[in-house]
Amino acid sequence: MRAPRSLQGRLGLWLGVALTALWVLAASVTALIARSEIEEVFDSALQETAQRILPLAVVDILNREEAGISQRLAAIREHDEFFTYIIRDDQGRILLQSHAADPGAFPAWDGIGFHQTATHRLYSDEAVQGTIRITVAEPLDHRASVAREIQMGLGVPLLIVLPVALLAIVLAVRASLAPLRQFRDRLSARGARDLSPVASADLPTEIAPLADTMNGLLGRLDAAFAAERSFAANAAHELRTPLAGAIAQAQRLQAETRDTDAKTRAAEIEATLKRLTRLSERLLQLARAEGGRLRRDVAADLRPVARLIVDDLARGVEPGRILLTLPASPVMSDLDPDAFAIVLRNLIENALRHGQAEAPVEVSLATDGTLIVANDGPVVPAEDLARLTHRFERARSDREGSGLGLAIVATIAERSGSQFELRSPREGRASGFEARLSPTGTRVLNS
Repeated sequence: MRAPRSLQGRLGLWLGVALTALWVLAASVTALIARSEIEEVFDSALQETAQRILPLAVVDILNREEAGISQRLAAIREHDEFFTYIIRDDQGRILLQSHAADPGAFPAWDGIGFHQTATHRLYSDEAVQGTIRITVAEPLDHRASVAREIQMGLGVPLLIVLPVALLAIVLAVRASLAPLRQFRDRLSARGARDLSPVASADLPTEIAPLADTMNGLLGRLDAAFAAERSFAANAAHELRTPLAGAIAQAQRLQAETRDTDAKTRAAEIEATLKRLTRLSERLLQLARAEGGRLRRDVAADLRPVARLIVDDLARGVEPGRILLTLPASPVMSDLDPDAFAIVLRNLIENALRHGQAEAPVEVSLATDGTLIVANDGPVVPAEDLARLTHRFERARSDREGSGLGLAIVATIAERSGSQFELRSPREGRASGFEARLSPTGTRVLNS
């Protein structure tokens, strides 16, 4: 038999097996002892019966007028006669017998004491110098029947007590392991957002060292993640000044040089430096999403943030390219406004970069805080849609972009407890792309 993988199952199984074995062993030993005691009691009853009847039979036989007469005693009323007897003289002639006695079941005289045949247990005794002899017999079936009744009396309660005991074991083991299950649940609730130590004060002493080791590992992971986020943020921040200086030098070179080739190369250098600047900005945003506090203690209206971001991005595109729809009533949310601004900016920039050039980017914010950014364009295949939230992934390699925009939005959604969905085609359309951020995990859907 293969042991269960569960600790609770193993404890319940082996404790149940051990208890069952002990109960069966105890019942068997008890039955053997009881049978031995019964044998002694019945042997004593055989001997006592013979010694009680023999004096009375001697008086009756000696007072007979005629010797050698055989007499069978009649039963006063019907009853089960487990003990039968016959009284014989020294010649073997039957002088007296009980009403149910079968002379064929009584062997020849073999002296005083206990004897046994295949069917009966016997006791013999004598009086009057061996001239009057009594033999009392008891069927072995009677003793076997009594022994079976005793075994049944011991076994039947086991059928009731044992299941109850096994159930008690299961409940006791389950209750004893409850702190371990609670520790497991608390540990499973931990994620990249929360690597704090898991409470383990209520764990058994055998499991507590394992919990301490796990908490130590969580602490080391938290420190490693913090160091990684700090490095990314610091590196991106420190790149700003030299990149800005390099861009300024490239622009100055374009303005001062008269060499067409040099001016072209300076323009290419400027474009490359600007892409690097945007990448550093994305890295800063990613570090902010992974390490910052994305929920606030108080709620704020998200509409002014949405207007500010749309107005800022609209300056660099054709008029009417970005269409913003806001509700008349405030959109109150405890999502950090900076995090919301990062989400909205990345979604709009992604739509402007990858959407159909002449089609507008539609931005809408609902009263429940649901943000939708949609654009026209070809349908994104399901396999590409599923990996767009991965870092440095782009639907088409021929388009510009760092491949971090949607990954940043997905990270903010996951860490803020929001739901991020990508759909292609757009809802109710045959083409296009739609990104939806709802107040309540991160999912990627394909319509």
